[in-house]
Amino acid sequence: MPKLEPLFDGDAFLTKENFIFTVIGYEHPNSRYFCFLKYIPAELKPLFPVRLLRRTWKLRPDDVTLFRAEKLYTAKNYQTLISTFKEHFPDYVYFCPYRRKDIISVPVRAIKRVFPAKNCMEKLLAKKDKDPLEALAAELITLLSRSAGVPIQDFGLRGSIALNMHSEESDVDFAVYGAENFRRVEKAVENLVEKGVLTYLTSRKMDFQRRFRGKYKGKVFMYNAVRKPSEIRVEYGRYRYTPVKPVSFECEVTDDSESMFRPALYPITGYKPLNEESKLESSRVPRRVVSMIGCYRNIARKGQKIRVHGTLEKVEDARNSEIFYQVVVGSGTNQNEFIAVC
Repeated sequence: MPKLEPLFDGDAFLTKENFIFTVIGYEHPNSRYFCFLKYIPAELKPLFPVRLLRRTWKLRPDDVTLFRAEKLYTAKNYQTLISTFKEHFPDYVYFCPYRRKDIISVPVRAIKRVFPAKNCMEKLLAKKDKDPLEALAAELITLLSRSAGVPIQDFGLRGSIALNMHSEESDVDFAVYGAENFRRVEKAVENLVEKGVLTYLTSRKMDFQRRFRGKYKGKVFMYNAVRKPSEIRVEYGRYRYTPVKPVSFECEVTDDSESMFRPALYPITGYKPLNEESKLESSRVPRRVVSMIGCYRNIARKGQKIRVHGTLEKVEDARNSEIFYQVVVGSGTNQNEFIAVC
C-alpha cells in the first residue's frame, strides 16, 4: 500500500471492511490512528447492537450501503463498539499504556482510502460538473474565505459531500485550519448574519452558545476548527494519564485560545465543588478542563463560568516528571459527563 499522508482531527478514512472512521485529535501511536466509527457497512450491521438511524448512505463508486449510529458519541455506545471490535475486529482496539485503557484505534495497514478535508476541498473547487449541493458548498466557503480574509487553502471539506455520498438532504460540513483563522471566520459569519446573507441555527442552547451552525440559501451548514501543523504541540507518549474519580464543580474559564479544537482545552480558575465527593486537596485541583466530545468545543469564552461533570485525571509529564491534574469530559467510561455555561 502506498504511504498515506498525515491525517488530522476530523479527517475520514475507509477501511478494507468498508467501515468509515473519523480521526480524533492529534496524538496517535506509531502507524495507528485514534478514531471513532462513523459509518457501518450494511453487511456488518448485525454485529453492532447500537441504535442506528433509519437513513442510509451509498458510498460511490464502491456501491456500499452504510448505516450510522443514532448518537455518534455516548459512553455506552463507545463501550459497545469496543466490545464488538474486540470480538470481531481485534486489530481495531488498542490498549494505550499511557491511558491504561482500550481505545478504538485503526492500524494504517487496514486503511483502504483516505479523505483528508483539505484534499476534498481542493477536489470540490476543481470539479467542473458540480451538482447543486456541491456548487452551493463551494459558493459558501468561497464567500466566507473572502469575507474573513482567510485563504481558501485554509478550509477543508467534510461530511457526506467530501465522501461523495451526499443527497439533497445533506448538510455542508467544513473545517477551518488555525485558531486565528477560525476566529476570523466566526466573525465573518456573524457579520453575514447581520446582513441577512446567513442565519444562525439556534434550536438548542448549545447552538446558541457555539454559533457553529447556520443556513445559507436554505441549506444547513456547520464548521469546526482544526489545528495547523505549527499548532500541534503534543506528541503521543509525552504524558501519562491516570483517572482518579468523577467530579462535579463550577469554575471560571481563563483562556479560550484553544477551546475551538478537539480536544477542547479550557484553562480554569476558581474550582468550586458541587458535592462532597468533589472536594479536593489543593494539590489535586485541576488546572484545566479537556473535552474529547466535539459538541463542547468553543462553548465558553474567557471570563465565563461553567459547570462541569467529568473525570479527574492525574497527568504526568514523561520528560520532566511534572504532575498536574485536569478534568476530562468524554472519558468514554461515564455516561453523564458534560460542560454547561452557568
